[in-house]
Amino acid sequence: MPPDGWRNKRMRIKEFFFDRNNDIIKFMKTKIRKIDKNQIDETIIQEAGEILKEGGLVAFPTETVYGLGADALKEQAALKTYAAKGRPSDNPLIVHIAEYEDLKRIAVNIPAETDILAAHFWPGPLTMIFEKSPSVPYGTTGGLDTVAVRMPSDPVAQALIRAAGGFVSAPSANTSGRPSPTTAEHVAEDLDGKIDMILDGGAVDIGLESTILDMTVTPPMILRPGAITAEMFEELIGEVSVDETLLGDESEKAPKAPGMKYRHYAPKAKLLIVEGDLREEILAIRQLSYAAYREGRQAGIIATAETLPFYKYGIVKNIGTRENEKTIARNLYRVLREFDEEDVETIYSESFAVQGMGKAIMNRLEKAAGHLRISAAAVVKRQKYRRITFVGKTDCARAPMAAEILRHYDLKQEYVVDSRGLVVLFPEPVNQKAEAIMKSAQMTLADHVSRQFDAENLQDDALILTIDENQKNKILSEYGREYNVYTLNEFVEDDTEIPDPYGKPLTAYGECFEVLRGLVGRLADKLDSLVEEEE
Repeated sequence: MPPDGWRNKRMRIKEFFFDRNNDIIKFMKTKIRKIDKNQIDETIIQEAGEILKEGGLVAFPTETVYGLGADALKEQAALKTYAAKGRPSDNPLIVHIAEYEDLKRIAVNIPAETDILAAHFWPGPLTMIFEKSPSVPYGTTGGLDTVAVRMPSDPVAQALIRAAGGFVSAPSANTSGRPSPTTAEHVAEDLDGKIDMILDGGAVDIGLESTILDMTVTPPMILRPGAITAEMFEELIGEVSVDETLLGDESEKAPKAPGMKYRHYAPKAKLLIVEGDLREEILAIRQLSYAAYREGRQAGIIATAETLPFYKYGIVKNIGTRENEKTIARNLYRVLREFDEEDVETIYSESFAVQGMGKAIMNRLEKAAGHLRISAAAVVKRQKYRRITFVGKTDCARAPMAAEILRHYDLKQEYVVDSRGLVVLFPEPVNQKAEAIMKSAQMTLADHVSRQFDAENLQDDALILTIDENQKNKILSEYGREYNVYTLNEFVEDDTEIPDPYGKPLTAYGECFEVLRGLVGRLADKLDSLVEEEE
């Protein structure tokens, strides 16, 4: 158990580092040194090492995120670390080493499996928890009798650890609770003036903190997921367990490892994770961001390369590709920080598969969101139709004109509005006379290309509106009657005939436009009335 003296030292953190307004005192000028991991400047490393030996703080790059380094064997250095970050003093620090033999100096009762794990994953993004030796102060371990240890692979980190004496405690180099830093610029945003030096080694490789494996229990337990997964451990040492609260609510227990108890990684805006199958998530986020737009607000959206084109409203940021989740991990904290520069009150994020690297990504998102989730299905079910497709013969005049008119209405719900043709031999632009009429009404179909109607257009949440009865009957005879297929006139209950202007002068296209505008206006009213009924 930690001695009473440690508890008293915890109470002195605020007295030493905070002013009367509870603001941390900026009492130093932070040096920023550029350093190339492929050609390390030993003079800079020695300067940084001396700062750590003297009890100072140096931020430095690792392969995961930037760490805030201090002498792990000096309790006063730990107090400085907690104060600079505004970090709860019961949140343990990870001790970084550069030589495997040094583990025996800071840990006792080291399990036999440690050798094989270290052989495969050290140096690398793995932190292991052991019983601590007396040489490690309780200030470093957050008052616990265990110590978390890691051997980073980044050459700058390794060089600094050796220069500092071999034992460097290093939580992420950010204000506690904020997104972890993946560049030196992120570190400076949070800690400039609060620490002695920042070693700028460029962007990190992985972007998420290390996997934490508790070696003091049997079987070993994953307390924080990361790049090294349970499957990778089990191939080497057999069964490992996973802490059940990784994706759950905050625990009331004292944290045994960093990131277990407190809200972490949070942007300034409220973050909500939208959960469901991917199609439902996209539709739900579209609907939520459109609702914000109609209220005069901008929503933030965390999307992937695959889903980016589906979002029309809000500030959308690409976090990476689902085909390579390492890109998502690398960009997560950058994207969260970028949203702090945007005028958004709420951020909606898609979810990711809770397996492999996805488990680590979701763990960080859950922490950043404070475990706030939205059911995509619950949002989506409130909307009867989500796609409206106008269908004409060739998709070159009346159907695209109707679609463009509807797009210009400020509807209560957001819809995917498009058009198709039943006879499209090859893609072609809209009829020139139709475009001339649309331009006269301050609309345009300049980018329109005709597309063939097919079975993919028939979804349960799609409303198919044909220009005339012939097209409706053809669709029903070919695909069946279980879909939402109507003529435009039938759906809006107006028998005004839609004239066919093909081969006629410009005035005929103008007359067609006026009829379509009247019918689409009634369509807009009906769509809004359906929303009111659902509410």
